[in-house]
Amino acid sequence: MFEALHNFINALSGFLYQPYIVPLLLIGAGIFFTIRMGFPQIRLLPEILRTTVEKPHDDKGISSFGALMVSTASRVGTGNIVGVSTAICLGGPGAVFWMWITAIFGSSAAFVESTLAQIYKRHDEETGQSYGGPSYYIETALKKRWLGVVFAIFVLTTYALGYNLLASYNIQTAFMSFDFYNAKSTPVIVGGLLCALFVLSVFGGAKKLTKITGVMVPIMGALYVVLALIALIINIKNVPTMFVEIFKDAFTFKAGLSGFAGSCIMYGIKRGLYSNEAGMGSAPNASATASVSHPAKQGLVQVFSVFLDTLIICSATALMCLSTNVVPTEELSGVPYVQESLKTIFGTGGPIFIAVAISLFGFTTLIGNYFYTEGCLRFILGHKPGKQFMTIFRIICAAIVFVGAIATAGFAWDLADLCQALMVIVNIPVIIILSPKAFAALKNYTEQRKKGIEPLYNAKACEIQEETDYWN
Repeated sequence: MFEALHNFINALSGFLYQPYIVPLLLIGAGIFFTIRMGFPQIRLLPEILRTTVEKPHDDKGISSFGALMVSTASRVGTGNIVGVSTAICLGGPGAVFWMWITAIFGSSAAFVESTLAQIYKRHDEETGQSYGGPSYYIETALKKRWLGVVFAIFVLTTYALGYNLLASYNIQTAFMSFDFYNAKSTPVIVGGLLCALFVLSVFGGAKKLTKITGVMVPIMGALYVVLALIALIINIKNVPTMFVEIFKDAFTFKAGLSGFAGSCIMYGIKRGLYSNEAGMGSAPNASATASVSHPAKQGLVQVFSVFLDTLIICSATALMCLSTNVVPTEELSGVPYVQESLKTIFGTGGPIFIAVAISLFGFTTLIGNYFYTEGCLRFILGHKPGKQFMTIFRIICAAIVFVGAIATAGFAWDLADLCQALMVIVNIPVIIILSPKAFAALKNYTEQRKKGIEPLYNAKACEIQEETDYWN
């Protein structure tokens, strides 16, 4: 039965990742948005950096940076290390180029979806803060609540099931290179420990634990980039050849590896999407919580998030590994390739550092992913779920974390790929339809900035016909 389920998932995923479905939607939409808005990810880079560090517009609200950190918690994690390694080992060095392309053009999609989430965000009477996301702009702007429910279900499936199962699997693989690792017992032990920590966190009994990881993850991330730079400096003579290999391989179609499905293009798109999530409709759920004076501000902040994730952290992994003499193979796919690469430079300390980093990144990913699910439940049910319901839901989520640690690599990756594809095929067409509203918001924002005034947004003045909780 399990094998039949895996075969079904693999077949459906393979269908959705045909060139004319998910890849066309992601790259095509990204190019369209980029050209239509005049390359904002490059043209407005100084403004992007400025808005990222702004204080919240409302004292009770969450800052743009705070919302950025919530979305980054699910983005920056195992995808930046394991996802990149997998893309290179299975798709070739050229996959790195296509990850860059996905990020550069995908950042414009991130702007559109996050700006829309701000325009149509809702007000929480209890907390005084805002909430929202794709399901809400689908319901309000398109008047199709049923489609919003479908999308919310896809988000639940992706983050509670697909991504968290994969994150748990990736964490346990970080210990495979050590002598104490036992293929039968270690995954069970790691899964049990992750399950327990997850339960403590989501039930509110481990605030200190989440605060500690919240401080350590940025430090580990910065240290990781520093180590990658050191590796590049040490292997500086290999850098020119490395870049030639990336660009040369990027346009080599490996027909022998299952055609397009096994090409560097496909692995670059899949792992790029897994890492930065641009266009999927996940980050808008966090973007809607930010208190800003203009929706376009949060859109610009999410452009920065995509750049931070892929062009900096993912690139750090890729360039660090490719600059060494470790040959990427299918057997080394995942954490082992990164550990072996660092081992050539830092000795046994390299694999240990990666194991610790993966554990911290992976744990915050589990919690960050869970953040999205509660908002989706609220939309599906039409109200905040009761305590009994949430208790059962959290226990199910914890069980998934445990199962992930003992799952197989193929099942974990195929399920995650399928789930994220389902989100894309709903969100991208929706934001294409609603994109004129985001374009108008950006125009309104830049016009006010040119006049030297702090941009303020008015929904009616920007031809928003629907009733909104904010911007009136």
